[in-house]
Amino acid sequence: MHQPRRRDRRPAHRAGAAQHRVPASVVEVEGADVVIVGYFSGKQRDWAALMDAAARALEERGARVVGRIVQRRGVSAGGVRKMALPYSSRTLLTYGKVREAAALRERTNADAAVFVGDLTQRQRRVLTGMLGCPAVSLADALTSEASGASGASG
Repeated sequence: MHQPRRRDRRPAHRAGAAQHRVPASVVEVEGADVVIVGYFSGKQRDWAALMDAAARALEERGARVVGRIVQRRGVSAGGVRKMALPYSSRTLLTYGKVREAAALRERTNADAAVFVGDLTQRQRRVLTGMLGCPAVSLADALTSEASGASGASG
């Protein structure tokens, strides 16, 4: 008669699924099609310039920027108190924005999603699964590319 209540509604994590994924820090942007994703506070007025700078930095390293997604926090009156916090500790973004990024990635057939801000290891793992491609922070993409380029330019 009484069914036990589930703890959460997220699908169960499959043990074998993580074995064939490429770690996010190994993603090379040279020659890759990338989608840039930015998360910004409503108080941050220069978010467009930061997105443009990220696109230039990636293009200088051989990536092709095929799309951009921006999530702004605190633009509405209700979000002002929570401006410094991410929408979700798992994804950094709202789930609607993650679905929008996944649709853009699928439409453009992008190889990776590069986030302007830093991502935790958990966020990388969750976003990689949700987006269907490696999710990496801009700093990680630029440092892994710089270390790979320094060894190849001998």
